Amino acid sequence: MTEVRQQKNRQETVMDTRTATAELGWISFPANGWEEVSGYDENLNTIRTYQVCNVFEPSQNNWLLTTYIDRRAAQRIYVEIRFTVRDCASIPSVLGSCKETFNLYYLETDRTVSEGIKGVEYWANAPFLKVDTIAADESFSQVDFGGRLMKVNTEVRSFGPLSKGRGFHLAFQDLGACMSLLAVRVFYKKCPSIVQNFAFFPETLTGAESTSLVIARGNCIPNAEEVDVPIKLYCNGDGEWMVPIGSCSCKAGYEPDNGNVCRACPQGTFKSSQGAGLCQQCPLNSRSTIEAATLCGCRNGYYRGDMDKPEDVCTSVPSAPRNVVSVVNQTSVMLEWHSPRDLGHRDDLSYNVLCRRCHSSERRACQPCDDSVAFVPGKRGLKETRVEISKLRAHTSYTFDIQAVNGVSNKSPYPAQQLSINITTNQAAPSAVPIMHQVSSTSRSFSLSWPPPEQPNGIILDYEIRYYDKSQSSVLNSSEIQSETPSVVLEGLRPGTGYVVQVRARTVAGYGAYSKEMLFQTLTDDEYKSELGQQLSLIAGSLVGGVCIVSLVAIAIICTRRRQLKESVYGDKLQQYNTGGEVTLRPDMFSGPAPTVTFPSLSEGHSSPGVKIYIDPFTYEDPNEAVREFAKEIDPSCVKIEEVIGSGEFGEVYKGRLKPVGKKEIPVAIKTLKVGYSERQRRDFLAEASIMGQFDQPNIIRLEGVVTKSRPTMIITEFMENGALDSFLRQNDGQFPVIQLVGMLRGIASGMRYLAEMSYVHRDLAARNILVNSNLVCKVSDFGLSRYLEEDTSDPTYTSSLGGKIPVRWTAPEAIAYRKFTSASDVWSYGIVTWEVMAYGERPYWDMSNQDVINAIEQDFRLPAPMDCPVVLHQLMLDCWQKDRNARPKFPDIVSMLDKMIRNPASLKAGTNNVAPGPSHHPLLDRGAPDLSRVSSVEDWLAALKMTQYRDSFMGSGFTSLPLITQITAEDLQRIGVSLAGHQKKILTSVQSMRHNIDDQSPTESV
Repeated sequence: MTEVRQQKNRQETVMDTRTATAELGWISFPANGWEEVSGYDENLNTIRTYQVCNVFEPSQNNWLLTTYIDRRAAQRIYVEIRFTVRDCASIPSVLGSCKETFNLYYLETDRTVSEGIKGVEYWANAPFLKVDTIAADESFSQVDFGGRLMKVNTEVRSFGPLSKGRGFHLAFQDLGACMSLLAVRVFYKKCPSIVQNFAFFPETLTGAESTSLVIARGNCIPNAEEVDVPIKLYCNGDGEWMVPIGSCSCKAGYEPDNGNVCRACPQGTFKSSQGAGLCQQCPLNSRSTIEAATLCGCRNGYYRGDMDKPEDVCTSVPSAPRNVVSVVNQTSVMLEWHSPRDLGHRDDLSYNVLCRRCHSSERRACQPCDDSVAFVPGKRGLKETRVEISKLRAHTSYTFDIQAVNGVSNKSPYPAQQLSINITTNQAAPSAVPIMHQVSSTSRSFSLSWPPPEQPNGIILDYEIRYYDKSQSSVLNSSEIQSETPSVVLEGLRPGTGYVVQVRARTVAGYGAYSKEMLFQTLTDDEYKSELGQQLSLIAGSLVGGVCIVSLVAIAIICTRRRQLKESVYGDKLQQYNTGGEVTLRPDMFSGPAPTVTFPSLSEGHSSPGVKIYIDPFTYEDPNEAVREFAKEIDPSCVKIEEVIGSGEFGEVYKGRLKPVGKKEIPVAIKTLKVGYSERQRRDFLAEASIMGQFDQPNIIRLEGVVTKSRPTMIITEFMENGALDSFLRQNDGQFPVIQLVGMLRGIASGMRYLAEMSYVHRDLAARNILVNSNLVCKVSDFGLSRYLEEDTSDPTYTSSLGGKIPVRWTAPEAIAYRKFTSASDVWSYGIVTWEVMAYGERPYWDMSNQDVINAIEQDFRLPAPMDCPVVLHQLMLDCWQKDRNARPKFPDIVSMLDKMIRNPASLKAGTNNVAPGPSHHPLLDRGAPDLSRVSSVEDWLAALKMTQYRDSFMGSGFTSLPLITQITAEDLQRIGVSLAGHQKKILTSVQSMRHNIDDQSPTESV
């Protein structure tokens, strides 16, 4: 019954003679042919029929034409005919030609055919289109009882496509049969309107052919949203929907009901996302007061954390910590406490420790502690209920606030619950003296000076100096002397001998720790005599010479004395302020005019004669003066901005053109200062131009000039077509021979040698800060990090656990721990750049955290050689990563080593696949090749190689299992679209490794 009902829903009747209650009025020809009569069907219902039975007359051609039928835009029409036919064999004495068939025709037209049409000629030439010749499956004949047994036939025919008119006529042709047309039903098929996959599809007519598929577009029902687009169904020739594509689903706040309605979630429930899920009851401590809620709001005093899900319960902040206990040890304190009674129904509890130094018992007289105070393991985000605080001031009152916080503490409008404790530190010995300097030296003595301890912890009473002959003695039989001032002259020493010296300070609390051992050298007797001889020769020459010579000597002595006096002043300042790294003489160190010059570290040596010394622009009282001195002002009319190529810290970076007056136009990069800048931002922005303007070397980015007298403020540099080195290498993985990479490294080293000779420390040497032009020339850029060292940042590349902005993965250990930035720390960074180049831009230390990197380096672990890296290059990296900065090569040495490699390319081929000897590898650093031991599918294998972008290519080419992968060749990789040589090499190397693993397995293991 259901099938019949569905069948009727898929049909639309346009004519049915069974429903006629009056004459049909069809046109028949000739007049004695078809005849309309009233009769009964097999169920004895009254019907209007047409019959014909001229079998006793020859040459019959009887036509019957229906009234006009509107097709209602249908392209294919179906005709159901119910009829009876007399068996010719049952008719006695037939003179004519008896038939048991008839023909069905149709005529497309826009108007009704007139009833006045008569004549043989019209019917012979009418433009009827034949549908079919219809034969009866069963015929009837006369039976013994004198009646006639009526056997009804039902036949269905279709025709189309219809397109020439709005409707049509049907025509029946009888050629000599004895038959009756009991009923004629004309209909077309359609796909009824339907809701499927939460989308409504309108009623759709079938196509012109029985095999046609007609596309129907669907629209999401109310309160539903698209999941996949386009949304469509196909209507086939039988009026059935098929091949659903796309779907909708109930949106957030609504749930499916009976598969075709999206019902709003009632109050007290919610649904947070689109999909087939049902509404859920509000979690604990939350509620919804509206229908269709997508989230239940937390009740007062309860919150959700930033990472909590909508279905999670609402939680509260913790109560304060309890029962804090303190143990004071001189200038250190250990705090321990109990966890809060109420954790707020959360498991992400942590603690913050706030430190304040107090001048009296009044709370408002307290101020935050100095940054030098140390907290172990930290002062924020503590998971344990204890902390050790050191480097406090002696005999000082402190207040420590211990806060309990969790994931919703930042949501509460009230301060975090905290427990406070007041403590007073004891007297403590002074800290160690940071460094000593040699002021002068003879063959029997030398004088030393040193700065006071960073934390004297009281009044320094005196200093104790301990020293011994390095070649003959040890600390067990050293000599000690005291000095009340931070200087001493050690006398009675051996000529030409090195002495190890240490110093410590004393207060009423006792002696502090000794300083680090430092080696100082006396002059040999010959060296000392040589100096004396030069002075005696100068005196003798002055006596023998004439008055003119005496005058000249006098002038020379005066000039020399003035120079020595000036050097002595500067030397004293150096001894007072130098801490072992670079020293900048600032104007505030001198009463008179002072040079703004940066000296190299004492261990670095001085620049070669004739080489300029870098001048720090921040030593100028007016930074604009430095810009005017080192950077050329450009007329903005000469600058043409073309397109944005990036974004900098201060504004957009553009590609443009520079057309100086009387010169050829050149491409340039243009850094701009964003609108609304502060004066400090403008100063910091232009400081980089003041730095770049001092450099002139082929491997240093060239400054063309600045625009400061109009808006926007611009820094204009030469344009480097290939951009940053790291991204350039990643885009061209495996495309360059090793000798080409060595040439690029040589260019970088040459630029850094130049900077070192100018006594400039880069501090942020990394492949991202090397630019590459169209000729693959590498140039050092980005001279702005030094001004950020006092600022914090959220960029993980530049953040260290010690605070401040440091690129941890590229920075030497002493620079991370003590801020000792020198050319030696730049050499460490150069080793990392070398690794980046040979690894084609891979991230150093991969996905390790910054703290893991620091810990690994402290344990003497170093990066392994990249794939196919020559041994000599990896050895160069390991030399650059020496823990002792004085053991690292200098940049001139690096340039020389790379020149030898370029002149002897064979050295770059030997031992390519071996790992150079050096420090041990950390498990996290052994990533030269992916771990294939746990690979079980092609997807896992590609993920291990970091080449999931080729998944579809492999699957589409039939490489769907690991055994098939082991048979892959270079030609196969080229065919499936792996075109980069570096990727091909990496895949084939992995395949070869997989083959070896299979070969090494026993037969049982293989199975």
